Amino acid sequence: MNNICVYCELDEGKIADVSFELLSKGRKLAGQLDCKLEALLIGHNLSGFEKQLFQYGTDIVYIADDKRLSPYTTFPHTSIIVNLFRETKPQIGLMGATTIGRDLGPRVSSALASGLTADCTELEIGDHEEKKSNKIYKNLLYQIRPAFGGNIIATIINPEHKPQMATVREGVMKKEPVTDYREGKMIILDVKKYLDDTDFAVKIIDRHIEKSRINIKNSPVIVSGGYGVGSADNFNLLFDLASLIGGEVGASRAAVDAGFTDRARQVGQTGVTVRPKLYIACGISGQIQHLAGMQESKIIISVNTDPNAPINKIANYVIHGRIETVLPKMIKYYKANTK
Repeated sequence: MNNICVYCELDEGKIADVSFELLSKGRKLAGQLDCKLEALLIGHNLSGFEKQLFQYGTDIVYIADDKRLSPYTTFPHTSIIVNLFRETKPQIGLMGATTIGRDLGPRVSSALASGLTADCTELEIGDHEEKKSNKIYKNLLYQIRPAFGGNIIATIINPEHKPQMATVREGVMKKEPVTDYREGKMIILDVKKYLDDTDFAVKIIDRHIEKSRINIKNSPVIVSGGYGVGSADNFNLLFDLASLIGGEVGASRAAVDAGFTDRARQVGQTGVTVRPKLYIACGISGQIQHLAGMQESKIIISVNTDPNAPINKIANYVIHGRIETVLPKMIKYYKANTK
C-alpha cells in the first residue's frame, strides 16, 4: 500500500535503460516518502531479471511470466497493470515515455481514473496548499515537464486520485545502481488471476522492427549544431568531423526548425537528453531549453562567433570563430595528429 511502482519495459530481451533510470529516481523518491520501491516486469522467460532490478534498490519485484505476454501487446499488459494496481494501491506509478509507455500509460490511468502527466523531465516530492478550500496536501508528486513548445516549465500535481501517474522521457534521469543493495522480495503473479481470455483477442502474426539509424543518446561524442551554423550545407562539416572522431551529430531546436537537419537529432528539453564524454557545440547560443539536454556532458567545447553566448559560461573550452573556418582546421589537425 502507498508504495512507488515502476513498470519495467523489455527491449529485445533486455530491460530498457529508461526503466533503470526510473528505478534510480524512484529509489530517491521512496526514501523521501519512507515507502517501498516496487518494480513490475511482464513478459516471458524472465528468470534472473529480478537480480538486475534489486541492484537499483528495488524492495519488491512483481513478475508476470507467460509465453503469451511476449512480444508486447496492449490489452494483456494493460489488464495486468490495472488489476495489480487495484490490488496493491501504489501512491505513484511510473513508466518510460517510450512507444510502449505512451500506449500503456493513458489506458491504465483511464481505467483507474487517476490522471497522467506525459513526457516528464523531472519528478519531485512536495506539498501544495489549495487556498480556496484552505486545504494542504502533503508529499505530492510534482510532475514536471516542458509546455507550450518548451517555452515554460509546468509543474503538475494530482492531489485527489491515486496512483499519481507519469511517463518520463528517456535519458533525463541518471542510472544509479545502489552500491550496498540487498536482494528484495520477488512475487510471481498468477497471470490467470489478472487476465481474461478476451485480452488475447489480438494476436501478432508477423513482427518487424526497424532500428533507428540515429543514436545520439548513447554516443560518447556529439558534434552539435545550432542556427548559427547557417545552412544545411554547413551541417556537412559537422558530419565530417563527427565521422572522423567516432561521434554523432546533434542539433538545437532552432537548427531543426530551420530545416538544417533531422528532428531525431534534436538535443534539449523538447528533444533528447544526452551525457556524452565530449560535446562540441557549433553555432549554438545556449538557450536554457538546450542546456537542459546536454549540460551534464563531461567536456563541452563551444565554437561560436559570439563571445557572450550563454553556452560559453558552461563550456570547458571556447573557440571564437566561424564554423566554416574552425571546423576544417579541427579536421585537418586531428588527421595530422592521428597518423
